[in-house]
Amino acid sequence: MLEKTLVLIKPEAIKRALVGKIISRFERAGLNLEEMKITKPSRKIMEKHYTDDANWIENVGNKTIDTYERYNLNLKQDLGTEDPLEIGKIIRKWLMEHLTSNPVVAIILSGNHAVEVARKMVGGTIPLFAELGSIRGDFSVDSPDYSTPEKRVIYNLVHASESAEEARREIALWFGDDFNIN
Repeated sequence: MLEKTLVLIKPEAIKRALVGKIISRFERAGLNLEEMKITKPSRKIMEKHYTDDANWIENVGNKTIDTYERYNLNLKQDLGTEDPLEIGKIIRKWLMEHLTSNPVVAIILSGNHAVEVARKMVGGTIPLFAELGSIRGDFSVDSPDYSTPEKRVIYNLVHASESAEEARREIALWFGDDFNIN
């Protein structure tokens, strides 16, 4: 199934001069680079990208809770709450602050099952646990027990759309409604 997906190369990857290595990995896997731009996102773009949908926010909070429980860490001490919705709001705020702080590289990739291939190549959200051979697994070792006490997002280098529907929405957001995403 031919499809398109969005990947954002985050500020920490740009700082570490990993942009070329990241893009070349996608190209070597057979994905085509359709469009690319360097931009410093506005708060307005980030508020639309990281939706204020309560389900999404709560899901982010629950993932954080699961990670803290898995490693027997003190969530209440680090975030001041154990409520998944409140935790999700904190993480969303940190994500928006981080991605508006410096430029990002936004790219559209296309190819056979582009969304799934890109997600697999990016690796798990928490770099410390991402598979070796994935972008996050090879280039980052950040983790919540390190980032959360510092009151910041996990530096996981890239964002990749999670579904074809999300890719369509994100491509329209980052590249305009007129961009051909079919």
